[in-house]
Order: sequence, then C-alpha cells, then structure tokens
Amino acid sequence: MNREQALLIVKKQLTEQRYVHTIGVMGTAIELAKRYDEDTEKAELAAIFHDYAKFRPKEEMKQIIIDQKMDKTLLAFHSELWHAPVGAYLVEKEAGIKDQAVLNAIKYHTSGRPGMSKLEKIIYLADYIEPGRSFPGVDEIRELAMISLDDAFIKSVKNTISFLMSRNQSVFPATFEMYNSFVTKTEVE
Repeated sequence: MNREQALLIVKKQLTEQRYVHTIGVMGTAIELAKRYDEDTEKAELAAIFHDYAKFRPKEEMKQIIIDQKMDKTLLAFHSELWHAPVGAYLVEKEAGIKDQAVLNAIKYHTSGRPGMSKLEKIIYLADYIEPGRSFPGVDEIRELAMISLDDAFIKSVKNTISFLMSRNQSVFPATFEMYNSFVTKTEVE
C-alpha cells in the first residue's frame, strides 16, 4: 500500500486536526527512521495508521477488546489507551495490513511495552514530538531525538509518567514495566 492509498483510508477515520497531526507524525517517523537506520516504509505506514481507531465509539472499542481477548487490564484504565491496540486490530482487518512490525508499532504507541523494537520506539516518539505538539519539554526531546533515539524515548516516557502522576491519573502497568525494563537494560549494559 502506498502513501496516498494509506492516507485516503485514514483521512476518512480522523478529524481534520487529527489528520494534520498524523501527517506530522508521518514526517517525524520517516526522519527518525532514516536517522536510526530503520525501514522508512514501515515507519511511514505505522505512523499513518497509528490513530486509525482514535475516534471509534468507546463501546465499540470496549467490545473489540473483550471479543479479541486483548489485555482486559485496558478496561480499568483511561479509554485513551484503547485506540492503539484496537487500531492495530482494525488496521489488519479493515486495511489489510499484515506486517506484524507495523501492527505492533501501532498497538504499543500509547502504552509501550518491555522490549520495544526500534520501529515501536520511533512511532511512540514521533507521536510525542511531531511538529504540532507544544508543551513544556517537547523541544528538549526533539533535540535529544537527533542525538539518541533511546535517550529521547526514555525521556518522553519519564515525562509522560510524571505528567500522569502530577494529575493523579493512573499509569498503565505496561508503561511502568517498559520504563523499568528499559532502565534496567540500559544500566546493565
């Protein structure tokens, strides 16, 4: 599937503002993939489809999580997390994308997971630092992303966890597991 075909499919699922965000994520993901020697076509495709299910009704997403026997823990946390795993499922079923690396990058772009692949980190980070994002600390992470994918990635994870905690919001267990796994791995090396 080429870029134009993918964007046509995705545009029907998104608001105009979210479509602009998706274009920003796509450009950032391609740039990061080139910089860190990752498959740019996979990065482009995952970026285009990363928010495919973002505006699906919550009840539909909840039912997919149950029917597809996804991690039921998701249901105990903010529904904002749901669009990533549900999106990966729907992208495979509705758009016919079968590449597991692409699907995993979509699936884990909100929660992360221990042992994330380079492509998964690129999509997670591209979503965080795309040009339309504006919040304290984003410029620092953008600069860091040009020097070290891993350093920028873990800094974005720390910022996300800190942000959620500062608002007394729960943090999905896989996000903590990802952070712990990454820090432990980094410190052992």
